Amino acid sequence: MARLRLGVALLIPPPLDREVDALRRAVGDGALGKVPAHLTLVPPVNVRTERLDEAVGVVRRAAAATRPFTVSFGPPATFLPDNPVLYLPVEDGSDAVTVFRDRVFVEPLARALTWPFVPHVTVADDASPERIAAARAGLAAYSAVVTFDRVHLLQEQPGRVWVPVADVTFAVPAVIGRGGLPVELTTSARPDPEAWAAVAGSSRGDVTITARRDRQVVGLATGWAGDGVAHLLDLAVADGHRRLGIGSHLVAAFESWAAERRCGRLVAAATTGSVAESLLRRRGWTDDPGTAGLCRTC
Repeated sequence: MARLRLGVALLIPPPLDREVDALRRAVGDGALGKVPAHLTLVPPVNVRTERLDEAVGVVRRAAAATRPFTVSFGPPATFLPDNPVLYLPVEDGSDAVTVFRDRVFVEPLARALTWPFVPHVTVADDASPERIAAARAGLAAYSAVVTFDRVHLLQEQPGRVWVPVADVTFAVPAVIGRGGLPVELTTSARPDPEAWAAVAGSSRGDVTITARRDRQVVGLATGWAGDGVAHLLDLAVADGHRRLGIGSHLVAAFESWAAERRCGRLVAAATTGSVAESLLRRRGWTDDPGTAGLCRTC
């Protein structure tokens, strides 16, 4: 039976991620370049392929019940003599990390643990005692503060490289059309595996807005923003859910995302005469033949 090796983590956001990676490089962390700087919530766990959507659902529900929180990291510590690991311990904010960890550490992501959960960011795994001692002495005054606003589900790839396959922001999903045909809208940096499968062929961008109805993906919009211009790469609505206003909700959500980034121009490429073209032109969008992707029917 096919299985995926998954993990759940709080990825260190920029610019602190570069600082942590510099520390990892200095002490010779063998996982540098294979695992992004992170705080582990669920260590590697084997999940049956058919339960991937269930695992994503666990992460989504946990994130919906959580709000962004800030933590501080103290100077490096170690798990020696039990484990030759150099890490940055969480000082302020450890309770918030633990509460969230308990929300994601459930089936199918729960697993037996060798050690109790200690919120931390690993700087070097399997380091020599001498190097650990030197790093602790040299970084005795080190501290950092970071705010986490999302969680990532990661999957192990060949070569023991870990890549994010889903990210979920700490926010209650927006629900449009309550009482009739409610649609749940969520915003993430990438489409999760469930959304990607439901609207295969979409173009990846800086943002993905996903529409769900009864927990099923029914639509998706992707795009990116730069230099005051927001580009809609793809607008897709699943068969059986078109002409119900879902495309309009997705476009409106993308417009809000663009406004937050102070984009004064909205551009997209759409097939002439299509429903998508009509929708976008009515809302003041302009055509951009150079934009990759294609806005599909909505």
